[in-house]
Amino acid sequence: MNRLVIVSNRVADLRATTQTGGLAVGLADALKERGGVWFGWNGEPDGVTGGEPQVEMIDKVKRVAAPLSPEDVADYYFGYANSVLWPLFHYRLDLVDYRPAFFASYSHVNEAFARQLLPFLEDDDLIWVHDYHLIPLAGYLRKLGCRQRIGFFLHIPFPPPDLLAASPNHEELVEALLDYDVVGFQSHTDAANLKLYLAEHNPVDQVDETRFRFKGRTVLIDRFPIGIDAAGFAAMAREADEDVEIDLIRQRVLGRRQVIGVDRLDYSKGLPERFKAFGQLLEQHPEMEKAVSFLQIAPPTREEVDAYSDIRTELETLSGSINGRFADFNWTPIRYIHRSVSRRKLAPLFRGSHVGFITPLRDGMNLVAKEYVAAQDPEDPGVLVLSKFAGAAEEMQDALIVNPYDTDDMARQLHIALTMPLEERRRRHATLFEHVVRQDARAWLESFLAALNGSSAKPVAAERPYRPTG
Repeated sequence: MNRLVIVSNRVADLRATTQTGGLAVGLADALKERGGVWFGWNGEPDGVTGGEPQVEMIDKVKRVAAPLSPEDVADYYFGYANSVLWPLFHYRLDLVDYRPAFFASYSHVNEAFARQLLPFLEDDDLIWVHDYHLIPLAGYLRKLGCRQRIGFFLHIPFPPPDLLAASPNHEELVEALLDYDVVGFQSHTDAANLKLYLAEHNPVDQVDETRFRFKGRTVLIDRFPIGIDAAGFAAMAREADEDVEIDLIRQRVLGRRQVIGVDRLDYSKGLPERFKAFGQLLEQHPEMEKAVSFLQIAPPTREEVDAYSDIRTELETLSGSINGRFADFNWTPIRYIHRSVSRRKLAPLFRGSHVGFITPLRDGMNLVAKEYVAAQDPEDPGVLVLSKFAGAAEEMQDALIVNPYDTDDMARQLHIALTMPLEERRRRHATLFEHVVRQDARAWLESFLAALNGSSAKPVAAERPYRPTG
């Protein structure tokens, strides 16, 4: 079995008993099973780019934490990665803040990471690079003589050609992707966007539906939808935290239902539109007053970027306005929490919530949708209301699929979810749960590594024929 080398912007905490986030789920255990390396930035903004990394051995895994200078944290991470690529890949050209110094730093950091990673590689390693921070890494490794199989997985969306072409560096980015052996995306839409770009802009030869020849190399481009540890999350949901249990008992005694949303505080998540839709639900259905509340958990992220402080201000204004209009002395319509909540609290909160309200404006996958389904009581499940622009919508067609730009549609579907008969809720949940369990984090990992290893295994397929979401 080949060793596995994971490369991500930030190196994982391999001593943690439970991993969080789409990247770490499944990967840490796979590394511990087969041995290998996890390489990434140490997360501190006070080092020297290209300096000596910190190396520690944890079981059979070598954890390599590389330093970055304050200038590169500003220009590579907050600059090119999160002020250019993040808004660009989420279809928000209006928020792109492009500066030549940002791309120079992005290239410099990726080249430095390649040089630092090289001494830790063995000839038969499988190298798996993750996410938009590290698109050029394979090219720099190839220049250093690496001949190992190198795969890339993009956790966020990939934009259509006309949007991507708005970036001054779009040609370099796409040619960098073609230095990989496998390029994986969350959805059919994302994979199709890259293939369409290649058809319009690059002199590549298409071998078949997923393989392309470029400069003497063959690259596989396909969809590998990420999953969760569904069984583990379901078990966690059944073990209610004491504080959560008290809150849920109070709701049951008062006969109230709860709508829940959990997202990082990010403009791609559609949070203002979600708040407006909930306010519209209350306005259009007065019988819902005191009968339902909306709990939105939105921990802070990238507060150094102006767009994130703007969205926080907007949400605080909206929640205050809606609560001011509808609240009573013993009922608050919107409970807005701007801090992190542990997964051990989230899981039972999901289980006790009658609606999962997951409505990003654009998302690569959205694992919260899958966690909400996994957490439900199959005898009395809640209803998932899901944006058509989340990658998860390609797979989870038994959710109530909404247009997150249409507050009327969201308010209408919220009302349907809150009044849905038990038999229909059970039917929808059973189909969703079976899919989430079958296409879990392990299935995602095995399908990608099979492709990277050059086997004939295909990516895990959706349980239904793909229907376009746009």
